Amino acid sequence: MIIVGLTGSVGTGKSTVAKFFRQLGAYVIDWDELARMVIRPHSKAWKEIVEYFGKDFLNEDLTINRQKLAEVVFSDKEKVTKLNRIVHPEVLKEDERITTEIKSIDPDAMIIKDIPLLFELTHPIFVDKIVVVSASEQTQLKRLEEKGITREDAQNRIKFQLPLEEKIKSADFVINNEGSLEETKRQVEEIYTLLTTNKR
Repeated sequence: MIIVGLTGSVGTGKSTVAKFFRQLGAYVIDWDELARMVIRPHSKAWKEIVEYFGKDFLNEDLTINRQKLAEVVFSDKEKVTKLNRIVHPEVLKEDERITTEIKSIDPDAMIIKDIPLLFELTHPIFVDKIVVVSASEQTQLKRLEEKGITREDAQNRIKFQLPLEEKIKSADFVINNEGSLEETKRQVEEIYTLLTTNKR
């Protein structure tokens, strides 16, 4: 089994890269999906978020309005840190559970862990290799704005992550996601081949 940490920065296109890895046969553990899951109403993380941030961020069905919360959190480093300390330990538990499950059914699996804040985690997580998805800040901002995120909020989100250049320095592989989907897919296929050739 080989575990690959997939990261980058907001708006670089990690989800697209993860999709291409999945199409090639890799298992993908999406930490954004896990984060949504662990803050479901009345969960441990949900209760801690409501206690600390208040009920103004709740929708009518009691789910957390992540967009509304993000707009406030990403303008305050202390709040970002607090939110991560609430959510990340719960996500880590789910990640470990899913990893164990995959290992039991497919010992030779390639697991892609799509972790936006891989380098910022306070709880280190083991990976065999790191793939960083890169794009220019201009492209990041454009993609985030296309998702309905204001430019100011987008800039705040980028600012609160480790600079992309620093992440690239620690990467085993870098995928430049500035070009076409075909070009991105070609880079993924190349990395997948290298990893599957060397994993046994």
